[in-house]
Amino acid sequence: MTRTDTTGRPSDPATAGPTVRTPEEARPTAVTPRLLKRSEAARRTSAARVKLWVGAICALVVIIPIVLAQALPLPDANGQDLGNRLAPPFTAGHLFGTDQLGRDLLSRVLHGGQVSLAIGVLAVLVSGAIGVVLGSIAGFYGRWADTLISRLLEAQMSLPLLMMLLLVVALFGPSIPVITFVIAIAQWPEVARLTRSLVLVEREKPYVSSARTLGLNRFTILLRHVVPNVIKQATLVVLLLLAQAVLLESALSFLGAGPQRPFATWGRIISDGQDYVTTAWWMVTIPGLFIVLLVVGVNLLGDALRDRPRRSTASRLRRFVGLRPSASAQQEGPLA
Repeated sequence: MTRTDTTGRPSDPATAGPTVRTPEEARPTAVTPRLLKRSEAARRTSAARVKLWVGAICALVVIIPIVLAQALPLPDANGQDLGNRLAPPFTAGHLFGTDQLGRDLLSRVLHGGQVSLAIGVLAVLVSGAIGVVLGSIAGFYGRWADTLISRLLEAQMSLPLLMMLLLVVALFGPSIPVITFVIAIAQWPEVARLTRSLVLVEREKPYVSSARTLGLNRFTILLRHVVPNVIKQATLVVLLLLAQAVLLESALSFLGAGPQRPFATWGRIISDGQDYVTTAWWMVTIPGLFIVLLVVGVNLLGDALRDRPRRSTASRLRRFVGLRPSASAQQEGPLA
């Protein structure tokens, strides 16, 4: 005779039907390596998203006013008003106050930011181009080209950076083209080293051997196939070098080796205000705050783009056409 439980269902396992489990009973209790990887990937994605938003906000707070400086109703950046010198911030008509000559500090900071940012952008573009070209040649061709470029990298990186910049500026003059070129020359080794290492990995992949088998020459393979595969990673380094370029230009201007008057740069504004730091703190603090926001924002943006998880080609295609992933893809998670 089959026994029954209190609910009237048979308690004999041989005659009992399929057991219905509650969600709590059906939930797995073991933490598998796949779940740990999913959790780690989710944390990295969340951290990268936070860095991206914070970096974008910090950078845009500085860049947007600088770009729109010509359209804003600002006083002349070089207009002097000795009767209103050293006015504190939020004075009528002077949001950031005035300097020792009565010049509007907001106008000088924004117009000076245009010069500093333009030099930084041009410098990283030139350094990026030089670094990608020389790094690609060294990594792909090897032999004497790799030896020559590597020794050149080591020789330049062994020199004190700021001293080398000051020496070149002293020889050729503190003009904007000279300063831009000097900063670019100082930064290209960073791009070249990364590009060389990436090209060394790419040239060992099967598609390079297949291209050689098809009769393509080495220059065509490098230009049309290898460089496009490494340019994205090199671009991230160029973005991070923008912050360093702005800092180098500000350091040169602070030491008197930057663009000369009437150009107002952030380093020059801080240098002019260092004698008044105890009585007119805004002359040093406000341009310094702009430099900090830009540098922190650019660095956070670069870190976020570097740490952003890469999606597979299939997942990007499904997302583009609006298809839902299959059940197996959902089970595999974001690391599939």
